Amino acid sequence: MPGGAAADAASPASTPGLANYQRWRRYVLAALVVVIFGALLFGQSLFPPETPVHETVEMVGILLIFLGIVGRLWSTLYIGSRKSAELVSGGPYSVTRNPLYVFSTLAAAGVGAQMGSISALFLFALICAGAFHIVILREERYLSQVLGAPYEAYCRRVPRFIPDVSLYDEGDTGRFVPRLLKTTLFDGLVFLVAMPVFELIDAGQMSGVLPVLFRLP
Repeated sequence: MPGGAAADAASPASTPGLANYQRWRRYVLAALVVVIFGALLFGQSLFPPETPVHETVEMVGILLIFLGIVGRLWSTLYIGSRKSAELVSGGPYSVTRNPLYVFSTLAAAGVGAQMGSISALFLFALICAGAFHIVILREERYLSQVLGAPYEAYCRRVPRFIPDVSLYDEGDTGRFVPRLLKTTLFDGLVFLVAMPVFELIDAGQMSGVLPVLFRLP
């Protein structure tokens, strides 16, 4: 952000105002995690494990998770320690105002895909994007007050969420901050936990230990 990334978990709050928006984001994401975990625990794909469709969807999900992790690292290289102190509009921030949220949504879709369900892939992405949309609107109001006219011009030029690759500009990464990159990496690796967790859930459901309350195609 600026342009959507100023309040990402990889960057500590630089002002009390921004800290308030970060707390709101954490509350939204905590609720999202609860919903997703419930879906994982009691839902099952209509395509049984080891079938071609199930395995293909899982593999697509793994690719999305890795893309999300790499994309978040790329975004952090640009936002660095600049946070809301200045407008960042290069690299991933030249094609979308919220690349960290975009890549997190891709990773969340990858998590949903570990169910082996095409519907879960899209459902998780929509839930995540919807939750982020609430946070983004609040952050944009704050950033407009802090950054003023340059940020408003940036908003008119660059889409809020869906990337427009035709706008890509390499830009300047600014000062590299290893600590922030490491934090983003560790945060992103949490998405990888979905793979062994799903295997355990599948085993529990097949053995009858976990009930299956719904099935998704």
